[in-house]
Amino acid sequence: MIEFVEITSGLQFPEGPIWMPDGSVILVEIQRGTLSRVAPDGRIDVIAETGGGPNGAAIGPDGKCYICNNGGFTWGHEGRDGEYLRPTGAPADYTNGWIERVDLQTGEVEVLYEACDGHPLQGPNDIVFDAHGGFWFTDLGKRHPRRIDLGGVYYAKADGSEIREVVHPLITPNGIGLSPDGTRLYVAETEPARVLAWDVTAPGELRMDPWPAHGGGEVLAAPAGYQRYDSLAVEANGNVCVATLINGGITVVSPDGTSVEHLPLPDPMTTNICFGGGDLRTAFITLSATGRLVSCDWARPGTALNF
Repeated sequence: MIEFVEITSGLQFPEGPIWMPDGSVILVEIQRGTLSRVAPDGRIDVIAETGGGPNGAAIGPDGKCYICNNGGFTWGHEGRDGEYLRPTGAPADYTNGWIERVDLQTGEVEVLYEACDGHPLQGPNDIVFDAHGGFWFTDLGKRHPRRIDLGGVYYAKADGSEIREVVHPLITPNGIGLSPDGTRLYVAETEPARVLAWDVTAPGELRMDPWPAHGGGEVLAAPAGYQRYDSLAVEANGNVCVATLINGGITVVSPDGTSVEHLPLPDPMTTNICFGGGDLRTAFITLSATGRLVSCDWARPGTALNF
């Protein structure tokens, strides 16, 4: 079990943590529909009310926060005593998802993208910026009473001028990240619990291997046993750290996929991890079913984000 310190509780399904230089952590509260800031002493302040279902978040080259908004969820409880909060399906007023940008000083929210090539975004989930100032993001899709959407990976410019679909279809693509040198893209699929990898050949372009690879990428890891994969972060040595659902904790996958280690945490909805502190050796982890943000010392430093 990872030894951790609880920074705060009472969050409404937190996700998308970003460590800030002042020691605070910016994150989304999906059920609450907000972008919030958690101070080192645990105080929670709302930066912006986004509505919908704010999900993955990242700081862009302009210093603003870019958010994957999944369009909202219905909510339920699970566990033997119904103690765990979890998203279920699309709400009655759901129309689509979108990518939005938040000014951290004013709280102003601006929608950048709602569709690609005429196809509405269904459930944008996680996001990472490359060194060129563009961003990759996943669209997980939505769960419906009798079906689930096929998802994909997209690349877009931060100024709102271009979006393109790069990989489709995937099965519930969720976490996304880049290798420390930016030459590999990693994606975690939730329901199959797989980590996929592609070589990045140019900004917004991937090398595809059409056979037998899934979605044109390499299957880096697909551990046995029932679990589901959520968001991810990458260590400075290239390890991919995947927040793991049901089998709650962080799964650490080596860059070549030969080593897979699971570090447990006491929350079946361990949804995200980011690195912070002066040496990037503090991990900040969202325990979403119980509404907590926790931190712990990490054995190795994380990769510094581009912005």
